[in-house]
Amino acid sequence: MIKGFTSDHVPDQSGRTIMVTGANAGLGFETAKILAGKGARILLACRSKDRANSAIDSIKIDHPDADLKFIELDQADLTSIQKAAQAVRKEKRLDILVNNAGIMGPPYELTKDGFESQFGVNHLGTFALTGLLLPKLQETKKSRVVITSSLAHKGGKIHFHDINAERRYSSWERYAQSKLANIVHATELDRRLRASGSETIVTCCHPGIASTELARHLPAAAQIFMPLVGIFLNTAAQGAWATLAAATGKGAVGGEYYGPKGLGEWSGKVSEASRTRRSKDEALGAKLWDLSVELTGVDPKI
Repeated sequence: MIKGFTSDHVPDQSGRTIMVTGANAGLGFETAKILAGKGARILLACRSKDRANSAIDSIKIDHPDADLKFIELDQADLTSIQKAAQAVRKEKRLDILVNNAGIMGPPYELTKDGFESQFGVNHLGTFALTGLLLPKLQETKKSRVVITSSLAHKGGKIHFHDINAERRYSSWERYAQSKLANIVHATELDRRLRASGSETIVTCCHPGIASTELARHLPAAAQIFMPLVGIFLNTAAQGAWATLAAATGKGAVGGEYYGPKGLGEWSGKVSEASRTRRSKDEALGAKLWDLSVELTGVDPKI
């Protein structure tokens, strides 16, 4: 069981290799920094080499001996995901995959492969990368996959009839869809791994409401108040606590969902988080799985 978890509870990670997507800023950066300080080899999977190198330089200020490597990854491009997976498969081991990268509330746009961007990046990119790296993860006993969802999943539904928002686009509706897809994916993947007898577990988490670059697409009026509201919410470092709990917490359980337990689950120390019935629906999980295999061409075959 996870209860009252903060970064102070992260155990030693010496000898382990951990991949963190979107590791150059926000929650991903804070996660990578803490884990590097605990002795792990960190693969920083980012779109920009310059931004990744800047993050590496920043981490090394506090942890000069940190073992850090840049992996080029653009989750809006299935070809890039394939190349990133190929690079990671050359590593000696992969203990933890932290799926942190994502986008929130952008204007309507499509990924390189023609998917609505939020569903494409947040869910399909995560699905493809995880599926491609599962064989590598399963080489290591008790490895973990972490998938980042959001409080927004509670308002989400999967628009199977209009998955690419060709008929109607609402940025926040589609963000909620992508975050519901994340938690449904995590639950379904862990269910399949348990049935197959695998020792790899899948956990899911949400950061509460944290001050990160994801807020850049908020309306201008809302951004004006973010510094004031932020006094009562998580910093990026605190927002990473849930990710760290899901990735390293000794009491973490496959298929469970972790997040802050302060007022409204907006901030605070991490425990098991509340989730919707829809997020645990096995029929929905199977339907989303089949669609994801069809769209990405990645079939984990479990």
